[in-house]
Formats: sequence, C-alpha cells, structure tokens
Amino acid sequence: MEQLPKMSAADLKDVVKDGKTMLFFSATWCPDCAFIKPAMPDIEAEYPDFKFIAVDRDENIDLAAELNVFGIPSFIAYENGTEIGRLVNKDRKTKAEVEEFINSLATNAD
Repeated sequence: MEQLPKMSAADLKDVVKDGKTMLFFSATWCPDCAFIKPAMPDIEAEYPDFKFIAVDRDENIDLAAELNVFGIPSFIAYENGTEIGRLVNKDRKTKAEVEEFINSLATNAD
C-alpha cells in the first residue's frame, strides 16, 4: 500500500483526482489499526479498482483535522476527486465491515 507523505487537503486533491482512491487513516500506536492492518492486503486484492493509500494520522494531523477524521482506523473513498463515502469513527473495524463499506459505495454510485 502506498504511504501518503505529509500534505494539506489542497495537496490531497491532486492525489485523488483520477479514478477511485481509498485513504486508510491509522497510527502506529493504535491497537484497532493493528487489528485491521493484516486484512488490508486481502481487501486491496478484492478491490483492484481502488488505489489504497495509507495515511499516518500523526504525520498528517492537520490533514486529518481538515477532513474531520477524529477516530482511527478510518477510511475515506474518492472517485475522480469527489468524496463518495467514509467509514470514520473510533471503533475497531473488521474485514467484513470494511468490505461492506466498499460494497455500499458501488450501490450508491448506481
């Protein structure tokens, strides 16, 4: 998974402008992030139409605040620069919950 360097929300627009992008906000100290991380390669493989990008919340604290990401792990989906969904809260997420969220994006777009 690609790692997002430190950037602002304005810079992020360039990163998410083309195709489908999934931002995965986490931090090294977060036990719930560590819980979902082993499932991420499988999730990435199941959704090849998305480019998954890891965002270190601590390194990008200003970006997280600008995007109203106050709980981790969290996911924000973009399509061609427009946010199409978010799974943002402080709860532990299972592989099934993340898959359900991504699957719901497809139905919203139809």
